[in-house]
Amino acid sequence: MQTIQIPKAAKTKLLGLPLKTKEAYRHIRGRGMFVDDLRLPNMCFASILRSPYAHAKIKRLDFEKALNLPGVIGILGPDDVLNMSDPLPQMTLPPASQARDYPIAIEKVRYVGEPVAVVVANSRYVAEDALELIEVEYEQLEPLLDSEQALLDSRILVHENVGTNLMAHIDYNYGDYEKSASEADRIIKTKLRFHRFSSTPLEPNSVLASYDPRSESLTVWCNNQEPSFMLPQFNSALRLPYDKMRFITMDIGGGFGCKIINFAYVVLISLASMKTSRPVSWTETRTEHLLAASHGAERVFETEVAVKNDGTILGLKVRSIDDDGAYSRHEPAGLTVWAQVVPGAYKIKNVRNDMYAVFTNKCPAGPNRGFSRAPHLFMIERIIDIVAKELGLDPADVRMKNFIQREDQPYRTPNGCVYDDGDYPKSLQTVLDAIDYDEWRRRQSELWKEGRYIGIGLATTLDSGAPNFGQQKMLNPRLPLIGNTEACMLQLTPDGRFVVRLGTVPQGQSHETVGSQIVAEMFDVPLDLVSVATGFDSGSHPYTMHSGTYGSRFAAMGAGAVLGASQKLRDMVLEIGAHLLGERKDEVELVESSVRSIKDHSKAITLKRLARTAYGMPAMLPPGTQAGLWAVHVYYNGLVAPDERKMANLALTYSYQSHAVVGELDVETGKFRIIRHVICDDAGRLLNPMIVEGQVHGAALHGVAAALFEEYKYNNEGQLEDPTFVDYLAPYAVDVPTFEVHHLEIPSPFSPLGAKGVGEGGGTAHVAVINAIEDALTPFRVSLGSSIAPPESIYKLLARAART
Repeated sequence: MQTIQIPKAAKTKLLGLPLKTKEAYRHIRGRGMFVDDLRLPNMCFASILRSPYAHAKIKRLDFEKALNLPGVIGILGPDDVLNMSDPLPQMTLPPASQARDYPIAIEKVRYVGEPVAVVVANSRYVAEDALELIEVEYEQLEPLLDSEQALLDSRILVHENVGTNLMAHIDYNYGDYEKSASEADRIIKTKLRFHRFSSTPLEPNSVLASYDPRSESLTVWCNNQEPSFMLPQFNSALRLPYDKMRFITMDIGGGFGCKIINFAYVVLISLASMKTSRPVSWTETRTEHLLAASHGAERVFETEVAVKNDGTILGLKVRSIDDDGAYSRHEPAGLTVWAQVVPGAYKIKNVRNDMYAVFTNKCPAGPNRGFSRAPHLFMIERIIDIVAKELGLDPADVRMKNFIQREDQPYRTPNGCVYDDGDYPKSLQTVLDAIDYDEWRRRQSELWKEGRYIGIGLATTLDSGAPNFGQQKMLNPRLPLIGNTEACMLQLTPDGRFVVRLGTVPQGQSHETVGSQIVAEMFDVPLDLVSVATGFDSGSHPYTMHSGTYGSRFAAMGAGAVLGASQKLRDMVLEIGAHLLGERKDEVELVESSVRSIKDHSKAITLKRLARTAYGMPAMLPPGTQAGLWAVHVYYNGLVAPDERKMANLALTYSYQSHAVVGELDVETGKFRIIRHVICDDAGRLLNPMIVEGQVHGAALHGVAAALFEEYKYNNEGQLEDPTFVDYLAPYAVDVPTFEVHHLEIPSPFSPLGAKGVGEGGGTAHVAVINAIEDALTPFRVSLGSSIAPPESIYKLLARAART
């Protein structure tokens, strides 16, 4: 693992300050640039005809009337896609990897909203009108909508050529669960469901593709979160070499993971441009996004917990099934990513997890904030409360008894992951003290007697960052990725300014600001002398096959790349400056935008003057020095592939959060109102506390929304019941509480700047709210089996309890 030291002269000037973000100043003036803002000469617009059925054969498809509509330029159909492209790679093994996944339905549709045809017209209005003129004849088939049925029953097949609905299966066995069970006082069994929901970024998916038939090259503007990681998919599907494809991102209005698998739409719109030889623009409607963009996977857990009567957890046995929808476009990576946080924050030495992923007739699943770790940690935190209730113990005491302690850090988990540093007991104690936990527990029983059903929920979860892509080899040993890398190019221009180009693709994490802070501090220059190029451009930015923004990796990977490039360029500047001043390199320093002699401060040269010399007067440079001032650095997190036992360190950093929620349940309506919501967050060294605070609030809001509001529900015919914000309840500001945030700041010993990831939160808020609702339900002797508790569900649960 690489650790880069900041020179003493550059410490504590800008890093750690709560600076306002550069990006915000651009956006509040309306000067952001998004894909839908772009206009190219001769550009046209696309609309997508989508399947109204979850499962049906396409018997006939007739474009004649639509093509005759004035303004229609062309229509991309299944035959075009078959002739012009190859299937999208499936991220799994045979036979599931043999599923023929094209960005358009071939022969049959497999989920409501699957593209059937693309109309290209001179305006979006004409394209939408033309969709209504396309004639499609379907033969409806019975849909497969239940993951447990999909695993057991092959009567309905999502992909006939695969012959099974099993997408992937991995059996993990760490420690010795059977031995722990034999030593336990109790075996506590439960079944839990983590529901299907996703993120609702302000900006939906958007693509502008421009194919030049003369050079046979493609330029794409899109809002994919990791276009460089997806380049092999683009390369394979579009039959184009890397040098004929250029991918550009600009400002992105939120991502949260759900913009990773929009590569299918990038391919689809690129094919439309290739067919029409025109630039083609497409932007999702909100309904299209909710219906068919990317959903977080559902997961069903069957668990056994081996415990002592004092609350000590000896072992955990899990059987889980992921419902990953119609295609394996990113999943079943959920069957590997969970392994970054196998025991959660606890000393659980023996864990067995038998994991399955299945195809169903639902929207394909993809990453969502806290991808795969959130459902796993949800399960662990629910189990802690269930164990406490079964044993008649306080859930806070059970957590404290089982926590990994500060003195155990760095802590090696049963599968070989290394938690870097943290104080989980102090984190929980901070929120307990902040809400006056003991007083609320004392008052709770009294308030219950008065008909006020107060619930208190706790949770402590980890957020692994800078992941090891070698984890995918636990599923598919042939995948060519290990570790994680990120690239940065830094240039000192002839006018004395710094330009930073990153491989990361921000969607609101303020990489421009943090990158500027690092460079400005390293060179002791004003922040406004540093410019970080917005977004990503494969034609000018350095990148690796890991590049992108996902997995809480920027604080370590992106910042590590910026720091490494800064160190390289700093050494060049000091070498040249010393030579021009007639000094040795160790006799000069960087101070206030100049290189000056340490002994004689009157001897100095400005960075602007030095840069002009470096670019324009090579004869004045030290012998053997190349003209110009730019440096490229690729930061590598040092992680290696798992062994045959599925053992490896799967992430570089581990931030964590504790949440305490106090709320009141209205038994007449089923509504749960949060009274207090307190957070303690440790993201390591805070590079910019203001940005961190915003990320913590965003993660908490998303968690509350998942617990109380947001759910994708399908009826028996496979129709999504909530394809608009009328039914899919993304909360308003008035629907969420005020968050009280406390910070620990325990630096990671493994990341270059001591920073850990932040913003995904591991779903801490989500499970803390559910635990609080479960606690409020205690007098009624009912339990929650799901990860969402909207008022109507609670009302029905209480009504059933009243009848028994």
